[in-house]
Amino acid sequence: MPKASLSKDEVKAMLLLACERIIAAEPQLSEADRNLGDGDHGLGMQRGMTAAREKLEAGDAESIDKSFSAVGMAMMSSMGGASGAIFGTFFRNGGKALAGKETFDAAGLAAFLQAGVDGVKLRGGAAVGDKTVVDAMQPAAEKAAEVADHPLPEAIAAVQKAALDGMEASKAMVAKFGRAKTLGDACIGFPDAGAMSVTVIIGAFADYIRA
Repeated sequence: MPKASLSKDEVKAMLLLACERIIAAEPQLSEADRNLGDGDHGLGMQRGMTAAREKLEAGDAESIDKSFSAVGMAMMSSMGGASGAIFGTFFRNGGKALAGKETFDAAGLAAFLQAGVDGVKLRGGAAVGDKTVVDAMQPAAEKAAEVADHPLPEAIAAVQKAALDGMEASKAMVAKFGRAKTLGDACIGFPDAGAMSVTVIIGAFADYIRA
């Protein structure tokens, strides 16, 4: 039965599902990165989410914000490189925006996504159109703000579509960051691997909420 809001224990379970989905998606994420970069994005995300899963499973869910932040800290410390900093910042900053919340609802989803993408943009300087994670994160955050007063299952469905549409849009872009920047027009036709990771994470959230 779809969930109207999540308790701190349900948030932990949702985050664990996201960890499992990223770990399982390593081959697809690595392939996407091989088309544009050095092919290590999938392995890095797998390593980061394995560390996050261990961190989450090591103790009880203290609070909603601390579960999100724990994922970010685990990714940052285990992955290294640009992806570790980006996704670590996304979860840590997003988690801070949920401080004091007893339940996770559509308004919480919006707060998490906006704070997360704001942190990522501040850290890396990317904007929509640069063929980065921001191309999936920013549309998801904007849609979440639009539907913040909707029931959570409805909101996450809209947010999931926005993230997927953003990732699809990244295929037509020329990269402005990272190794893909050197490819010029040759990177057209391929999605950004980081944006793909965002869709896997939000897809896991959506499946957990709607189950």
